[in-house]
Amino acid sequence: MVMNNKIGVIVDSFRVGVREGLQRAKMVGADGVQIYAVSGEMDPANLSAAQRKELKEYIASLGLEISALVGDLGGYGFQDKSVNAEKIEKSKRILDLAVELGTSVVTTHIGIVPEDRNSEIYQNMHDACEELASYATSMNAYFAIETGPEPSARLKEFLDGLGSKGVSVNFDPANMVMVTGDDPAQGVYNLKDYIVHTHAKDGIRLREVPAHYIYESLGYDAPVNEHNTFVPGEGQYFREVPLGEGSVNWTEYLKALEDIGYAGYLTIEREVGEDPEADISKAVQFLKQFRG
Repeated sequence: MVMNNKIGVIVDSFRVGVREGLQRAKMVGADGVQIYAVSGEMDPANLSAAQRKELKEYIASLGLEISALVGDLGGYGFQDKSVNAEKIEKSKRILDLAVELGTSVVTTHIGIVPEDRNSEIYQNMHDACEELASYATSMNAYFAIETGPEPSARLKEFLDGLGSKGVSVNFDPANMVMVTGDDPAQGVYNLKDYIVHTHAKDGIRLREVPAHYIYESLGYDAPVNEHNTFVPGEGQYFREVPLGEGSVNWTEYLKALEDIGYAGYLTIEREVGEDPEADISKAVQFLKQFRG
């Protein structure tokens, strides 16, 4: 197996701001970048046409591409019908920005897909994603749901019911091993028709945990500890670790991506750690070893 995928980095993982993050992505040897576009300077509402043009030109001047934008609006994803209209509108504006900046992918979380297909929450999520899928398809683009909150087979069933691939998948192997216990390689085969972007992240599951303890879900609250704060998943139920040091079998995982013909980005995400730049730099080199 020889890995030919381009390597990306989420610039926000450097924790230094967009412009400096772009420069550091170039320094560590990435081919492209993913950028959060929900609030602050990258909020579509805060970027004029001239600013968008300048940003696109600046990224190109560094020899980088944009692999995707992050459009995760938090909360319960699209489980809560009362706020979905606002979230759908914001998601569309993020997709507009993505296309203008030269990428066709916006990654997002939609909430935990319920097991009960007849539940109100399932229907709320389906209706929202159906509208988003239609909009994305009209622009030859994708909203890509990040894997992790539910098993890959359940996510596939949900996607199969949308009628188009405008809502697809951002595959994160670490979320699977840390939360659902799914096998990432098998998950790739399950979701092969929908994967348009991936995150390169690694982790270890410390003990089994209900998904709603980690991901916000309408109708559920995470347990509280003696300090009356929500129990964090990191360090208690799972641990995110540098690439190659966790439970993701990278040889099997990358072989699965090769088998399904995935030719998109492997975008490094580092959400914890005291020296994210060092971890990201090592992650780039870790992935490059698979290029043969």
